[in-house]
Amino acid sequence: MSDHKPALDLDLSRPSPGRVYDYWLGGSHNYAVDREFAERQLARAPEIREAVRENRAFLRRAVRFAAASGIRQFVDIGSGLPTQGNVHEIADEVDPGAATVVYIDNEPVASAHARILLEDTADPARHRALAGDFFDGPALWERVRAEGLDPREPICLLTVALLHLLPSERQPESVLAFYRDQLAPGSLLVLSHACLDTGDEAAARTFGRISDDYRTKTAVRGSGGLRNRQEIAEFFGDFELLDPGLVWLPQWRPDTTFVGDPARTRAVAGVARKNPV
Repeated sequence: MSDHKPALDLDLSRPSPGRVYDYWLGGSHNYAVDREFAERQLARAPEIREAVRENRAFLRRAVRFAAASGIRQFVDIGSGLPTQGNVHEIADEVDPGAATVVYIDNEPVASAHARILLEDTADPARHRALAGDFFDGPALWERVRAEGLDPREPICLLTVALLHLLPSERQPESVLAFYRDQLAPGSLLVLSHACLDTGDEAAARTFGRISDDYRTKTAVRGSGGLRNRQEIAEFFGDFELLDPGLVWLPQWRPDTTFVGDPARTRAVAGVARKNPV
C-alpha cells in the first residue's frame, strides 16, 4: 500500500456530523468543535450516547446476519466515518477477503476522512468510500455499480440512523423506493430510525431542538423529524420484514442482555428481504 494519503481539508469552525457520531461512540477521530457540539446535545438528551452505541451494535448484528446469509455486497448510505467496528470489518470476520463494501456520505470531510481510514484498515480493492448524496438517486447508483458491484447478485443496503435526518419535504421515501427497485431478489434493506411511539411531547421538543442544531450548525441540510413506527415501516415497501420485525434497537436479535427499557433508545430498527416477484 502506498504511503501517500489524500489531503484532508478540515473546516474546524463547524462540527462534522460524522465526527460527532464518532465521539459518541468513544472514537478518537474528532476535534474540539465536534466534542463541544456533542456534549451540548448530551446535556439535552443524555440517552443519545447509549442510543448511538446501541445503533452501532445493531449495525454489527445486521451485517453479521447478512454475511451469514451469503450476501457479499454491502452499500452503506450515510455511513459517516468507517470506524469503531463498521461494515467491512464485520463482513470480513464472517468470510475474510470476500465482501465488497461501498461507503457513501454527503459530507465532504466524512468522505475524505473515510478514504484515509480505509487506506489504513481495509482492502482498497474491495472497500471504498464515495462522496455522494442519498437524494442523487440514479446518478449515485450508477457510481455504486461502477465500484464493482454485480446488480444480479444480492446486496445489503444500509440506511442506518439516516432517514430521520433527511428533509421530509424532499420525500426520502420515494428515493429509497428507487434504491429498493435496483436490488436483486435476496437483497436486504437494513434500516434504523429515531422513533417516538410513546407520545412523549417533551422528548419530541428536545429532538426538534437537536434537529435544529444539526441544520444550522453542521453540514446537514434541511430538517428531518421523528416518525411513528407505522410510518417507518413504510420505508420497507413490499420487502419482507424479517423476525423480530421493527423493534427498539436492543431488541433486534440481541447477542447481549439489555438492562432496562429498550424504548429509552428512542430508535427502532429492522431488516427486510426482497423476495422474487
